[in-house]
Amino acid sequence: MDSNPKVIVITGASAGIGAALAELVGQRGGVPVLAARREPELRAVAARCGEHALPLAANVTERADVERLRDAALARFGRIDVWVNNAGRGITRQVSQLTDEDFDEIMRVNVKSALYCMQAVVPHFKSRGRGHIINVSSLLGRIPLSPVRSVYSAAKAALNSLTANLRMELREEFPEIAVSTFLPGVVATEFGVSAIGGGMDSRRIPGAQSAEEVAAILWNLIESPRADVYSRPAMREQVAAYYAAEDMAAAEVPLVMRLPPPRRD
Repeated sequence: MDSNPKVIVITGASAGIGAALAELVGQRGGVPVLAARREPELRAVAARCGEHALPLAANVTERADVERLRDAALARFGRIDVWVNNAGRGITRQVSQLTDEDFDEIMRVNVKSALYCMQAVVPHFKSRGRGHIINVSSLLGRIPLSPVRSVYSAAKAALNSLTANLRMELREEFPEIAVSTFLPGVVATEFGVSAIGGGMDSRRIPGAQSAEEVAAILWNLIESPRADVYSRPAMREQVAAYYAAEDMAAAEVPLVMRLPPPRRD
C-alpha cells in the first residue's frame, strides 16, 4: 500500500459507478470510504476493495448522516483527501406529469445530498488548505436530451451551478481545494430500472459505457484535478454546439438516450 494513500469518500458506492470507483481506488493503493443506504450490498463491495476500505451505511439526504460519515472517516484515517458525490436517482416523468413528491425526491437525492456533503467537508479542506470535491452530474444537466428525464436534468443542472459557484467561492483564498464536475452519458448500470416510474435498462442501451470505464476516467480526474470532465470527449463538442446554436430548438444534437414513454402509475 502507498505510504501516503489518498483517503477518498464515495457516496452511492453500493453499486454502479460508485462501486466500480471504490474497487479501482483500492486497486490503485488508495483508501476508499464507501457510503450508501444498502448496507449488505455496501459491505460486499467493500470486501473487494482491500483491507483498508471502510463501509459506512448512510443516507446522504440526511445532514446528520453526512456529518456522521465525515466524522467516522476522520476518526479512522485522520483526514479526507477527496470527496466524490456520486449518490443519485433517475425518474421517468415528463414535465406535465411531475408531482410535488417527484420533484422533491429528485432534488433531495441529486442536489441536496451533494450540498450537505460539500458543506460538511469544506471546513476540513479549509483547515488543511487542500482537498478535492467531485460532483457526479450528467450530460443531461447540460443538454436536456430526454423529456422523460425532465426533473433529473433540472437537478443535475442545479448541481452543475452549485459546483461552479463553490469553485469560485474558494478559488482566491483556497487555490489548492479543487472542485470538479464529472459528466457521464449513458452508463451500463441499474440506473434505468431503478428510476422512479421505471424505464429502459441502461445496461441494454447501445453504446452505454461500462461502470469500470467511467471509474477509470474518474480516477484520472482524481489524479489530475480539472473543473469539468466528460466521460467521452465528443460530449464537450455536443454541448458547445448546442449552446452556440442561434435557436436551441433547432439544434441538431445526437440523442444519447432514447427511452420509452413513462409508465402511468
